Amino acid sequence: MAHVVTEPCTDCKYTDCCVVCPVECFYQDEKMLYINPNDCIDCEACVPECPVEAIYSEGNVPAQWSSYIQLNRDRCDALGAGAQITEKQEPLEGPDCKKR
Repeated sequence: MAHVVTEPCTDCKYTDCCVVCPVECFYQDEKMLYINPNDCIDCEACVPECPVEAIYSEGNVPAQWSSYIQLNRDRCDALGAGAQITEKQEPLEGPDCKKR
């Protein structure tokens, strides 16, 4: 079972999680990060690194964010290999970012 990036990442895009991923399964677009479920090995290394608590195991995604399971899959497919992110970048911290 893969991990999923959910709503709290929207407009934040902290990349601390990407640096610890051993299989480079994180992708990005202009709004947020995504985890490719085909590549994720469920190691959970990314979970404690997320400062907005946006990453959940697929089986534990809160009901209000269940659509993010398919969104992660769809966006990774659409973005392709060029959108992978493996190094830390400056966070987006846009108006919808709610860092905890």
